[in-house]
Amino acid sequence: MNVPFVDIVRNLAPYREQLKQAACEVIDGAHFIGGPDVKAFEREMAAWLGVEEVCAVGCATSGLFSALRGLGIGPGDEVITTVHTAIPTSEAITLTGAQVVFCDIEAEPGCYNIDVGAIEAKITSRTKAIIPVHLYGHPFQLDPVLEIARKHKLYVVEDCAQAQGAKYRDRYVGTYGDVAVFSFFPSKNLGGFGDGGAVIAKDPAVLKKIRMVANHGRTKKYQHELEGINSRLDTIQAAMLRVILPGLSAWNEARHAAAERYKQKLAGIPGLILPVEAEGCFHIYHVFVVVTEERDRFAEYLLAQGVQTGVHYPRALNLQPAYAHLHQGRGTFPRAEYACEHMLSLPMFPTITEAEIDYVCEQVRHFFE
Repeated sequence: MNVPFVDIVRNLAPYREQLKQAACEVIDGAHFIGGPDVKAFEREMAAWLGVEEVCAVGCATSGLFSALRGLGIGPGDEVITTVHTAIPTSEAITLTGAQVVFCDIEAEPGCYNIDVGAIEAKITSRTKAIIPVHLYGHPFQLDPVLEIARKHKLYVVEDCAQAQGAKYRDRYVGTYGDVAVFSFFPSKNLGGFGDGGAVIAKDPAVLKKIRMVANHGRTKKYQHELEGINSRLDTIQAAMLRVILPGLSAWNEARHAAAERYKQKLAGIPGLILPVEAEGCFHIYHVFVVVTEERDRFAEYLLAQGVQTGVHYPRALNLQPAYAHLHQGRGTFPRAEYACEHMLSLPMFPTITEAEIDYVCEQVRHFFE
């Protein structure tokens, strides 16, 4: 049997005709930038999340940048985030002119979010915000992060790029912090057809400024209140996202069920750490990450058996050449560095079958036996 790491074509197959119709309607109407589907998608996503307003953007990276600018963050400021994430999280901080400040990940095996206990030691008079990441679809510890933010008068920006639909204490992630950013990159849980993203904010005035930043600093044509960027969601993307948004909850439930099957069948294997789901959280398993000292040999074995895998992420950000100037070499963030060198993502997508999961688990057990 061959098991793909992700099968986007299979996921989208039931929506094929609706997607074609949505795309053709945009083409026929020729409203490619800021067309009616953009506003409609914003309303529908807001209703889905249970918030007042959503600002659709060109991608999550520019959404994070626009969010930070909307909060007034720039040169001379510091923003704390996790060292174990995709680089867009830290890129957005640096692009504002602010300084990125990294934290290690939590100590509990199977958890890879920011170490909340390390945050306060990183706070200085220049700190303006914390950007924790709901990594791999698992909510970070929101209550203690929000308490730290209140204590030190800091903004909390939730990076929900991998977690649309994850829940913390029965509310969707993204609805707790001052601002939240989502991604519609094709492999995400709500995957679009190219780049795309969205931003929400508690303060309507902040979201208005974010919307301005993302649209060349304007609210109407040729009147620019500030310098911004071009970060608009294409109309054709919005139209097609409208087709699949109603199915997101079912997709997330399917991912969760697949993960539970994995965990049941892989339980008790010495030397294999499985992902955990913290109390009060609903994990949506953007990816299903395991950790083993034998990562590279394990991946090679699975590939030979027809099982595709992935690595998220091969090195902690402090070890990326882009951050060499911070002089935070190997050993600075030992938990994240260890995780990056030993974690492997097994096949995970909403339409993966029980037979495929069982085959993967059988091969995993064969390897460790």
